[in-house]
Amino acid sequence: MRIGELAARTSVSVRSLRYYEEQRLLASYRNNSGQRHYSDDAVDRVRLIQSLYAAGLSSRSILDLLPCVDAKVNTPESRALLRTERDRIDAQIAALTAARQQLDAIIAVSEGPASTCARLGSADKVDMLS
Repeated sequence: MRIGELAARTSVSVRSLRYYEEQRLLASYRNNSGQRHYSDDAVDRVRLIQSLYAAGLSSRSILDLLPCVDAKVNTPESRALLRTERDRIDAQIAALTAARQQLDAIIAVSEGPASTCARLGSADKVDMLS
């Protein structure tokens, strides 16, 4: 399939697909006129790459992991990489959860009767800016 079809089937931009090739995450072959063509397996590869990016993995980490995925090999190194990335994501989740709790506390205080935030109207905001 051509690059436009792969982009349409995966909802990924052509530019991103070219970037994946540049990073050696995705392979294509060129026909006689130089157009990129991809195997049907490229759809699954792009979806995997997108999932790994969404999980916060870098291009370099994905590149390190893909040979194990391709060979269906589960090595201690690949498991260690996955655990490291999982631990990093867990730390991000904890930080975001703490930030959400702080925002919830601020919202609760701002909704109370003594809060000046709840009483500020648009006229007050204009006066404060003057």
